Amino acid sequence: MAQYAKSAAVREGIIEACLSAFGDSGFHGASMAEIARRAGISHTGLLHHFPRKEALLTAVLDLQDRRSAAYLAEHSAFEPGSDPLVLLRGMATALIDRDRQPGLVELTAVLSGEATRPGHPAHDYFAQRYRNIRSFMTRLFARLRDEGRLSTTLPADALAALVIAAMDGLHTQWLYDRSAIDVDGTVQDFFASLVPELAIPGPA
Repeated sequence: MAQYAKSAAVREGIIEACLSAFGDSGFHGASMAEIARRAGISHTGLLHHFPRKEALLTAVLDLQDRRSAAYLAEHSAFEPGSDPLVLLRGMATALIDRDRQPGLVELTAVLSGEATRPGHPAHDYFAQRYRNIRSFMTRLFARLRDEGRLSTTLPADALAALVIAAMDGLHTQWLYDRSAIDVDGTVQDFFASLVPELAIPGPA
């Protein structure tokens, strides 16, 4: 059991090192030797846990899903009787939470740009991730429109695409100037402009 815990801790350290290395240099720019150095282990030790760099990428993307995208993967939460606003707040919280994990924000920004090429190991991952988010949000906005709770006439699928673009763009700007961009507040204000019920009442 102790050996298993030690091995798990080493793997976790390697993945954390990947967040840093991939965030700085991208998937193709980061070498296995550099990742091993950042993880504080030998190159041979790294290969024992992750024989190929593609396996490292998969582990890092899995970590990102567990930390910040689990809510979006749980489409079963979208039940007929559930309030779409609760789901919208939950989705926003899951995405905004990346602010507190700069390595993940940097990694996503670098990899999502690199992975537009069909041959990139993460291409299918990001393509499916965007499809899932758009599908989830399109259904959510369609429900809100049917209930007369939207303040815009834009189609639900267009709203979904625009919200994703706004979130990604805000996080990119935040990486350049973290003191100037309030992602949390800006996202809340943006959602409130689409769904008036989400507006936070001002002081009396």
